[in-house]
Amino acid sequence: MRVTDGDRRWLAAAASIAARGRPLSRPNPAVGAIVVRDGKVVSHGWTQPGGRPHAEAMALLIAGGDAKGATLYVTLEPCAHRSERGPACADLVCAAGLARVVVGCQDPDPRTSGEGIARIRSSGIECDLTASSECERSLAGYLIRARIRRPEITLKLATSLDGCIAMTDGRSQWITGEAARAHTHAMRARADAILVGGGTLRADAPRLDVRLPGLETLSPERWVLTRGDVPAGWRALPSPDAVYSMSHVQYLFVEGGAQAASAFLKAGLVDQLLLYRAPILIGSGRPSLGDIGLSTLAEAHGQWRLADRRQLGSDTLEVFDRQV
Repeated sequence: MRVTDGDRRWLAAAASIAARGRPLSRPNPAVGAIVVRDGKVVSHGWTQPGGRPHAEAMALLIAGGDAKGATLYVTLEPCAHRSERGPACADLVCAAGLARVVVGCQDPDPRTSGEGIARIRSSGIECDLTASSECERSLAGYLIRARIRRPEITLKLATSLDGCIAMTDGRSQWITGEAARAHTHAMRARADAILVGGGTLRADAPRLDVRLPGLETLSPERWVLTRGDVPAGWRALPSPDAVYSMSHVQYLFVEGGAQAASAFLKAGLVDQLLLYRAPILIGSGRPSLGDIGLSTLAEAHGQWRLADRRQLGSDTLEVFDRQV
């Protein structure tokens, strides 16, 4: 059956639901699933804390007998390998009596890749795979780790209109307003780890926790870019390239300062850029970036694609994805 625009909308909805599993689903990916019959939601689920149960298992459990003859939309191919922690989701799907399954992204895990879909089809259930940008975006940390063995890396910059992150003497509280700062805390809560440079740690002693009501327990691991000693409760990353050793981290949030930001950009390791801009001019303040390795202006073009723009109080947030 041809994948329709309606199918793509349901997959986008499943991707939104998947966000509820992040980051607590680690080490498993945060997956979303929706069971639909006659255009109405029967049930939905997302990967639970610790990685089990999986999204499909949750959605099918809630649906019960109502899953028979329905369509399952799932952001990632149902797993095909059995585990001591639970059954293979492909087997659960086959046993549920579904009429159809629509998958938004093939699983790169060699234990499942293609096998989950093949098993579902062999049971007589129609199964369609389509490339969903929303599903891939929701699984970015998992997919990047599976493909190139490092986390997805998001760089956050909060600047004035003229690109400064602080006054000349280093004062930076506060460039952006309360709404932008709250949004930053929400982004922290979605990360496995957060990193600042050694200079920022020494000058500001940042807490780097999540201070939103109800989300305080989601404060990420604290890392600092340094080859020296670090305080208790912190971990050291000696260089940007050392992110390949962060085997348990799917999502890394780089929050400052200018030297750390520049180092990650120069190494070509930033996948997403969050640029918060306040409607202020500072003038001869501290710039947000230093040398990022450009030798010609032409090299600066074509690197970034605007993915989102929104107003946060008086401030503006622009989200850029690196062009691949």
